[in-house]
Amino acid sequence: MMVTAAPPTGWIFDIRRYSLHDGPGIRTTVFLKGCPLDCWWCHNPESQSPQPEIIVREHLCTQCGECVRACPQEAVSMTPQGPHTDPALCTRCGECVPFCAPGAREQVGQPYTPQALADILARDIPFFDQSGGGVTFSGGEPLLQAEFLSAALAACKRLELRTAVDTSGFAPWQRLESIAPQVDLFLYDLKVQDEGAHRRFTGVSNQLILENLRRLNDRGSRIIVRLPVIPGLNDTPAEAAALGSLCRQLDGIQRVDLLPYHHTAAAKYQRLGREYRLPDTPTPSPDHLNALAQQLRAYGIAVQIGG
Repeated sequence: MMVTAAPPTGWIFDIRRYSLHDGPGIRTTVFLKGCPLDCWWCHNPESQSPQPEIIVREHLCTQCGECVRACPQEAVSMTPQGPHTDPALCTRCGECVPFCAPGAREQVGQPYTPQALADILARDIPFFDQSGGGVTFSGGEPLLQAEFLSAALAACKRLELRTAVDTSGFAPWQRLESIAPQVDLFLYDLKVQDEGAHRRFTGVSNQLILENLRRLNDRGSRIIVRLPVIPGLNDTPAEAAALGSLCRQLDGIQRVDLLPYHHTAAAKYQRLGREYRLPDTPTPSPDHLNALAQQLRAYGIAVQIGG
């Protein structure tokens, strides 16, 4: 008797409907857990771990102590400041979450099958059709869940949905190559051009990222390059010149988007109990963003400020 393989399970931490910043038209953006990079400016720190995580909104906590009693690992203890979770003991099982009546505790990351996700995405088909939008897979790094991503993209194509993948490009080429026929648009994040700075601020080399970008271009994929503009880290004229020189050589690049750094993720780091490494970095000024855009346009590249 033939045994049918179970569909892959994906871990998703958010499904954001009616998005206007993750590709053309109105989109539903699916955020997958897990990322191999450690970017200092990451605005989705809850995406970094491939495992589910517990976030705590301290302002909602009533110090009732139910989470302390619910934890099977005895990882949560009550202090004068409120419940404290010992990260060495916490297994992220989520047992404490349903006992938190005020909703101060939340499990970030839920399992989905490709079909369960497709059923949700199908609800927005009228908005996609009217606006030229579709579905964007983001993260984290969606290629870290390559089997699930491929199956989810195939499910989207069965629904005739337009697809985009937002990626750092830091993955074996075979993963990109396998999904590329099902992807209408790649949103390709280029963080820093200088390799030493890239290693320092993301934890990895950019050589694989740049090689995969060239390979995607050579196979005819449509690409929008996204640059997070971080004052003092990657916003110099030399960085812009290196990016402009690279993009000028690749005819598959439709546009470069300049994404200004902001502090809106600071509260997320606090809820996760992590250090926020750029608290004093300012948001780039409109004049500075316009100057970078003009420098890149001099290379014959279309540039947009914002996603």
